[in-house]
Amino acid sequence: MAYIGQKPTDKPLSASDLEDGLITNSKLAQDIISAETELATAPADTDELLISDAGVLKRIDASLVGGGGITEADQWRLTSSITSDTDPISANLERVDDATFSKIGTGMSVVNGHWIFPSTGLWQVFGNANIETASVDNVYLSIRASTDGGSSYDSLVQYQQSDSVATYGGHAGGHVFVNVTNTSTYRVKFMCGSLGGSGAGINGNTSQNFTYFTFIRLGDSQ
Repeated sequence: MAYIGQKPTDKPLSASDLEDGLITNSKLAQDIISAETELATAPADTDELLISDAGVLKRIDASLVGGGGITEADQWRLTSSITSDTDPISANLERVDDATFSKIGTGMSVVNGHWIFPSTGLWQVFGNANIETASVDNVYLSIRASTDGGSSYDSLVQYQQSDSVATYGGHAGGHVFVNVTNTSTYRVKFMCGSLGGSGAGINGNTSQNFTYFTFIRLGDSQ
């Protein structure tokens, strides 16, 4: 249809000219996202993804999407032998420093024998002891956990090496799951006892794992 008189000036369309919800999904091209710049590396925790929440499209940080695998794994060793009952084991501890070793994440820290978790989650805690027993010994290593910052501890597992005749060397180990819901109050410790016989002890070494402790975060706290 021809204009009578002067043609009106063209006016760009703005967002205010469109009614909310006017453009439906069927009007969008299938490749509307794929034409954008490619992300060629794993997304950072603060990168955002689009997800349908009961039919409503929302954005979500990549850090909140499950299936990211293990985010924390650490291992420490006892560098010198223990020859008397010790509660907690607090001295001669070092993170494994072999050339082939590497931790994942922040890693554990220890203060006066009380181990501090770097993040909440379901953690698997291992203790492995190289034990030397003597006559009438029942040498044990115990893993204990606290929910009140280390004021009180519950015994979770105790493993031992026994001998009633002569000096004997052996290995004992165990592991537990600790559901860490608060990094300010949850702690674990290792203690050993019944080192009564002459020559009895829990062996340590600074260049390889004789007695060692392993911490792995398996997933979110429950």
